Amino acid sequence: MKKLTKIFYCNVALLLFVLLLVGCTSGKNEEAKTDPSENDSAFQSEEEINDTEESNLIDKEGDESESATDDSNETSSQETRNAESNNTSKSEEDNALSEYSSEEIEYARVWLQLGPNQELDELNVRHIPAGEPINPTDDTSASYPEDVIQLAGSRLVDGSVTYSGNGDGTINIYIVPLRWEIPPADVDENFMQEYTEDIIENTELVYIDTGDDEKIIEHTDIMNIH
Repeated sequence: MKKLTKIFYCNVALLLFVLLLVGCTSGKNEEAKTDPSENDSAFQSEEEINDTEESNLIDKEGDESESATDDSNETSSQETRNAESNNTSKSEEDNALSEYSSEEIEYARVWLQLGPNQELDELNVRHIPAGEPINPTDDTSASYPEDVIQLAGSRLVDGSVTYSGNGDGTINIYIVPLRWEIPPADVDENFMQEYTEDIIENTELVYIDTGDDEKIIEHTDIMNIH
């Protein structure tokens, strides 16, 4: 009887231990299922990572945009400085010629472009009114139909340029020699008239460049206007 009682109590104790073990295991599983703190923490950590990456991306785009704006501003500033420099240079060039008249500048430009010899001792300017004979040494010569200007050096080798201005940057060139030779006695008496009329009919229209300001000043400084 005592033996059976002992066995009974052992079985009860064993049963209680098993039930207790099962209860503990079930509680742990339930806690793992029902406690959202760890999952929430994991999700929160992932969201924080995404927010951090998005913030870094926005900051990077902002830096790039700011850098592009700075580059654009720097380019614009450089262009402005270049424009101001060009305007200053142009203003200085205009000031360099400001003490000379427009006529003097025109004479110098015409000679610089068309003068046979640029190494002059002096540049002589002579105004010839309309009606003057083209060849003043011959009574049969045709006359200039308009006022003309003759530019010449101090020597025959310097050559000459005879022209009329049109007021638009162009001139009419008259191919007239600086010194007229006496024609032979046996030539036709109408030779000079026909020759000078041909000069009038075959004037050449030429556009005059602005030229180099320094050379213009050099020529105006040796200019004699008659």
